[in-house]
Amino acid sequence: MSDTPSENRRTQAVAVVDPQSPGNVGTIARAMKNFGFEDLLLIDPPELDPDGEAYGFAGHAREDILPNATEITFEELVSEYHTIGCTAVTNEDDRSHVRFPFSTPAELADRLPAVDAPTALVFGRERVGLTNEELADIDEICSIPASAEYPVLNLGQAATVTLYELRTLTLADEDTQLPDIERVRAPEQTIDRLYDQWADLLEEINHPDEKREKTMRLLRRVYGRADLTAREANTLLGLLRRATERPEPNQEDA
Repeated sequence: MSDTPSENRRTQAVAVVDPQSPGNVGTIARAMKNFGFEDLLLIDPPELDPDGEAYGFAGHAREDILPNATEITFEELVSEYHTIGCTAVTNEDDRSHVRFPFSTPAELADRLPAVDAPTALVFGRERVGLTNEELADIDEICSIPASAEYPVLNLGQAATVTLYELRTLTLADEDTQLPDIERVRAPEQTIDRLYDQWADLLEEINHPDEKREKTMRLLRRVYGRADLTAREANTLLGLLRRATERPEPNQEDA
């Protein structure tokens, strides 16, 4: 672990203040690796034994993020970065500005690209998080929406959820393991044939004339929201065609 701050840090850093458990440091490093974050800053960390919990919990982050973590002071952190303190406990209104106002991780993901400064997400201790004194020196507050009955997440969970929500800051779509998920909507001619086939079916089953217009409008809205692919639309067309053109019952079976 480096003892001096890196001179060429990535814009989005993750800082952990006074973590007690090496395993939690490893878990956070792993979450960083999952979601494209590389710069880990540690304030008063425990010893991170390469044969211990931290490296055991870090997964592939043991190869780069964890050994390249930078140990700095809290004073260096708040002076060099735009800091976002992560806490489960917020004030209810604007009578105190230590924990209010706050943003959710999703709201941060929309806004942080406009911040023209190196930023650091700051996580506190396992049991007490960040103190009010530390939060007073931090630029803004982030809090994960959770049950009012039990909003407190453990350190590793909180970091993982937050980094997941902020992955758009570090990962482009092509950087994830997911295939291209862009849906190709069926041609309008195919969708129109689907509506025509529904109209034929309503006639075939003697759907009441006064209800057909309303029923077709409902179907158009359902399919409009669904954004059917060509394969989906053609499959439905085939089913509707079979239903519409079903053979007459055999007279002998009548």
